[in-house]
Amino acid sequence: MSGNRDSVLKIREMAIRHNRLFQESIPLIASENIMSPLAMEMLLTDFGFRYAEGLPHKRYYQGNQVVDELEDFVIELAKKLFGVPQADPRPISGTVANMGVIYGLTSPGDLVTVPSLSGGGHISAAQFGAVGFRGLSTENYPFDPETMSIDPDGAARLIRERKPKVALFGQSVFLFPVPLKELADAFSEAQCRVWYDAAHVIGLIAGGRFQDPLHEGADVMTGSTHKTLPGPQHGLILGNTGEENWKSVQRGVFPGTISNHHLNTMAALGVALAEHMEFGKKYAADIIANAQALAQELHSLGFKVLAESRGFTQSHTLVADTRAQGGGRKVAETLERCGIILNKNMLPEDDSRKSQNPSGIRIGTQEVTRIGMGKSEMKEIASLIYRSVVKNEDPETIRKEAKELKNRFTQVRYCFGNLKAYEYIKLLQDREMN
Repeated sequence: MSGNRDSVLKIREMAIRHNRLFQESIPLIASENIMSPLAMEMLLTDFGFRYAEGLPHKRYYQGNQVVDELEDFVIELAKKLFGVPQADPRPISGTVANMGVIYGLTSPGDLVTVPSLSGGGHISAAQFGAVGFRGLSTENYPFDPETMSIDPDGAARLIRERKPKVALFGQSVFLFPVPLKELADAFSEAQCRVWYDAAHVIGLIAGGRFQDPLHEGADVMTGSTHKTLPGPQHGLILGNTGEENWKSVQRGVFPGTISNHHLNTMAALGVALAEHMEFGKKYAADIIANAQALAQELHSLGFKVLAESRGFTQSHTLVADTRAQGGGRKVAETLERCGIILNKNMLPEDDSRKSQNPSGIRIGTQEVTRIGMGKSEMKEIASLIYRSVVKNEDPETIRKEAKELKNRFTQVRYCFGNLKAYEYIKLLQDREMN
């Protein structure tokens, strides 16, 4: 009995240590964010213990009266925020949202055109990912490493010649908008469906920045909801397509890829959507301004930040070639020891054999923006990065300064009601001491 209790306490202690790690570090992972207190509260409700298979008012379980009301409400919030006629908040992650579209719009053997992994594409669109599990064939769009974007002329030729069932756009390194309008004639000639994976930039799109895919030619848009849209780890599908296409996508979600859809995270998503309606325009603008400022500062310090000719980025993400500093893996691990959390990343010239030791790093500004950092703090962060990996200063010295910088920003912003970020950590620690 005591051994089991010790195991529980050990896991709890791990959670406290993990919380403290991020409380004291500068978070720059481009695919993460933190939620507002009201959204976090939803994760602790009874919604998290229940099932609701199917669509609202057509369930396979009883006891879903309030769940149906909630799901209807979240659907309406999503439709209003994005200005679209269709929304499905049931996917439990961005990749599951992608799988729902794959199952809804394709059959085994179909061809899908996709961004390449070395060009920033997501693993769900790779042969070893979700499209491969569906038995689809893929071809990659030509990619221009100078502009860090799909080559529109090459993509148009590919689509016209190969006539894919679906043309997929969307990346994990998503610096600039996709030329959807420029490709409209090619889509029409190929008679293909257009799918936009907005996982990284969905919050920027909702905030009126970046681009508006569903009004620029896309039939469906998928996304995870915990990056530039600061909600829970969940998924979302949005549509501006025919009723039959949309019914197929919904069947792809259930029963195609999920059973229950994690009702507590759907409730948290609803809170995030409502807060984004209020604060999203300012938040999106500040995220992009910080990314551009950080890119410029790193460039000024001698780092090779990609896409200089285009102003480095128009999103939350920037990418740097760090071969001169020892490569992406070495730089990311060094910075982690210094209290700066980001990730190594492949560059366009890297092949798959370099996935664990790539040439570059990827940085995102959405979480530091969420806690109130601005352009002056981007300059401080750039200096800390430079001193860590170029000047090779003592990691403990840098870690102490990174912690001091982070401690100046203790509130979650762009939400209803500020609460100290990570305040629950202190509550846990206080309980542990008592």
